[in-house]
Amino acid sequence: MRRVITRLPVPESQPLLDAETLGAFVRASRTRTGMGIHEAAAFCGVAVGTMQKIEKASGDVKLSSILTVCRMLGISLTIGSRVTS
Repeated sequence: MRRVITRLPVPESQPLLDAETLGAFVRASRTRTGMGIHEAAAFCGVAVGTMQKIEKASGDVKLSSILTVCRMLGISLTIGSRVTS
């Protein structure tokens, strides 16, 4: 029996200050497409455990895995300096 995926709203754009914020964006993007966590992990080419760690902001995940998941789910990350001269 197929599980029903509850679509979560994508949070407002904001500075990425913690893993919880990233996890919320990843989960919302995944559910918005109607993918379960197993489908999304396969689509992104990462292990289910990696996807769970990213979404729950628990454990250590390789940066390359995070970047791949974001790219595959259509999440853009911006980098810049907060230091002014």
